[in-house]
Amino acid sequence: MKTKAQYQTKQLAELHAYLETVKGKHVTVNEICEYLKAQGRTVGTTTIYRQLERMVEQGSVAKYTVDGTSGACFEYLGGERELCHKPTCFHCKCEKCGKLIHLHCEEVEHLGEHMQREHGFRLDALRTVFYGLCQECQYEEQNEE
Repeated sequence: MKTKAQYQTKQLAELHAYLETVKGKHVTVNEICEYLKAQGRTVGTTTIYRQLERMVEQGSVAKYTVDGTSGACFEYLGGERELCHKPTCFHCKCEKCGKLIHLHCEEVEHLGEHMQREHGFRLDALRTVFYGLCQECQYEEQNEE
């Protein structure tokens, strides 16, 4: 039993170390698995999900499920809930590559204020997603023509 507990602790440490390198970015479980595999570490997908869910409960990781067609992504927050847990954080999702982008923008914040003031509708910033094409996909499209 001791060996199993130490193994899980080692896996958690590896996951935590990786998440620290991508703090403030969204990652999927598949991306985490691919990274760890490339580093020669074998950590099961179920273990990663379980550890991430624990970190979500502890508040060191935020979990986002943008729509019903794509899997959840996770954002490492560390000890502070600073990145995406401000009320003015919206998200943009690329319809081509699926990238999820944080959007901290005063203009969009003003849109939320306008919606409340003029239409009596309060936006939920953390669940508001703008769909379109990211800069990289726009560039690819331009070069295809």
